[in-house]
Amino acid sequence: MFSSRFMVCMVTIILLLSCDFWTVKNVSGRLLVGLRWWNQVDSDGRSRWVFESRKTHGVNTTSDADSRIFWLGLIVGPIFWILMVFSTIFSFKIKWLAIVIMGLVLQWANLYGYVRCKVGGKSNLGSMAKNYLGVQILKQAMKKTEGV
Repeated sequence: MFSSRFMVCMVTIILLLSCDFWTVKNVSGRLLVGLRWWNQVDSDGRSRWVFESRKTHGVNTTSDADSRIFWLGLIVGPIFWILMVFSTIFSFKIKWLAIVIMGLVLQWANLYGYVRCKVGGKSNLGSMAKNYLGVQILKQAMKKTEGV
């Protein structure tokens, strides 16, 4: 759009991707859904991830529509970048692959961070999925036994 030179486009796109990542991570997530996450380095030099969610006590300052739009955008972003990865590979425009992978990584990092905030930072996502499936199977079994 601004230039046909690849480097100018690449730098512009990466700067815009970085601004989007920072805005979603530090502003939108906190204001729209009450979630935030970051990396903290302890005094002994060890890195640890912190995932927080707003307490549900008291008045809810966010609307359901805002929350749905936030989560929809957070999920659609990585899907878009995955499609772009395949598009750049199949169209043989390999020089654009670095930019597309950068977009995918930044979008995926935000999605992963907010999912960890939503389900609880300490819990394992795999065990939560197993527990959810177990509950669903139990509900189905209970429905079948009620019908007998």
